[in-house]
Amino acid sequence: MRPDPSPDDPTAGQPPGSAPAPTPVRAQAGADLQTWWRLELLALPELEESLLWKLQALGIHRVAIEHTPRTPDQRQLLAWLPAADWPQPERRQLELALAALSDPFGLTLPPITWQQQGDEDWSLSWKQHWQPDPVGSRLLVLPAWLDCPVEFADRLAIRIDPGNAFGTGSHPTTRLCLEALERWAEGPEGPREGQTRPVRVADLGCGSGILALAALKLFTAGAALGAPAASAPAHGCQVFAVDCDPLAVRATWANAACNGFGAPAAPSVPGGDAGVVGSAHGAGAAGGAGAALARGPQDRVGSLQVAQGSVEGLAALLAGQPADLLLCNILAPVIEALAPAFATVLAPGGVGLLSGLLVSQVEGLSQALAAAGWRAELVAQQSQWGLLAIHSARPVA
Repeated sequence: MRPDPSPDDPTAGQPPGSAPAPTPVRAQAGADLQTWWRLELLALPELEESLLWKLQALGIHRVAIEHTPRTPDQRQLLAWLPAADWPQPERRQLELALAALSDPFGLTLPPITWQQQGDEDWSLSWKQHWQPDPVGSRLLVLPAWLDCPVEFADRLAIRIDPGNAFGTGSHPTTRLCLEALERWAEGPEGPREGQTRPVRVADLGCGSGILALAALKLFTAGAALGAPAASAPAHGCQVFAVDCDPLAVRATWANAACNGFGAPAAPSVPGGDAGVVGSAHGAGAAGGAGAALARGPQDRVGSLQVAQGSVEGLAALLAGQPADLLLCNILAPVIEALAPAFATVLAPGGVGLLSGLLVSQVEGLSQALAAAGWRAELVAQQSQWGLLAIHSARPVA
């Protein structure tokens, strides 16, 4: 999930005491254009999000995280840089800029290794590092270009093409949100038996759209698969998602199409641009892409609305009807800044699931949330990352 940088965010701008960010030299025509530097670095859980953000901010977009579901703690960050643009002095400056990101955490950046290699098809090269990734008891994060493995056929597959937006399901904060979403859907605070209106879910900082799509999958799978009434979710799901980054908004739409939720319709918010603000309807089957849209009443299927913006844009999408569930996987300082506006997007009896924060930040963030009228509880953690559930501290009518 891609938050707006905050003054308190250690990944915002150039960290104190660090070397100036490198400025790549312009490539000259010649044989050097056919060679690349491959950067390899052990991705510590505390630093992974910051490292990815920094590389993207420097214009380095050929990035992948190499891991397997069976060894989630062994994660290798890979990046490919044109050799002609990154001679040794620039690579050294890049190393210093990345090393500075570890200072706020009291850590030391693991050693960076460089390997030179020839030209290749970059649209395919990095894809070999993504594998099907089961999450929780029901979900599967599935690279959009792969078929669903037989051993995961009973899971709800969320097809994701990472593109330029974060949120592939591999980072601990995203996994915490997915697992908590699954628990909420099945728990006592989730949709009530016999509920006839759609579940309303708000996703603040949608990134690649993975959380929004997981909600649609969880609440529309029965209808899409033609399940009997006893097991199909009669309530359906309405998801409203925003992100400040237009690339993330476009990635959300692209991933929605991969999961059978169609392309955006006409703008749903005055002044919006088609494809940046819009809505789509449909119900993706467990297998995701290519699923037929469910037939029947509108409240039996899922709907998705996406806009570029922050909490104000999300409130506009909700049109005065706050959500039952708020998903927010962004950095703690940003959550703190947005907390006073949560009442415009989350209903008094609703639940907010907040991640993107370190366990060490929970106490301070909980105090800020309390001041804004929200009761917070740490309900899950992985490594040093945590997830808060928030409820309104005010009496519910």
